[in-house]
Amino acid sequence: MLDTQALLWFILDDPRLSLKACNSIADSAGMIFISPASLWEIAIKISLGKYTLPTPFNAFWEEQMLANGFTLLPIAVSHAARVIEMPFHHRDPFDRLIIAQALEEGIPVVSTDTAFDLYGVERLW
Repeated sequence: MLDTQALLWFILDDPRLSLKACNSIADSAGMIFISPASLWEIAIKISLGKYTLPTPFNAFWEEQMLANGFTLLPIAVSHAARVIEMPFHHRDPFDRLIIAQALEEGIPVVSTDTAFDLYGVERLW
């Protein structure tokens, strides 16, 4: 699963994405999950004027999901329930949901954020 920053850096071919992270995404055999929380976070940043996309939001993400073989991981009740149990090492609600999804599904997260480590998430960077 990609956190929001890793998702954007991968799509934008940003050199801040580590080589290990980039390779793990490329070698994933098309099993890279994206949380709706990331799309929601990006949409909020666009609405606040902090970020822009080159094409309309829907078209951009449909194209990126298909082109990169990303899979949207729906938010399940178990993911929301997991958030309740989590200590507040991290206060960002988007990241907390991504962490909860990763923990519930037993999947690693590509993220530069070391606070993810406090939850026992397998973090790739």
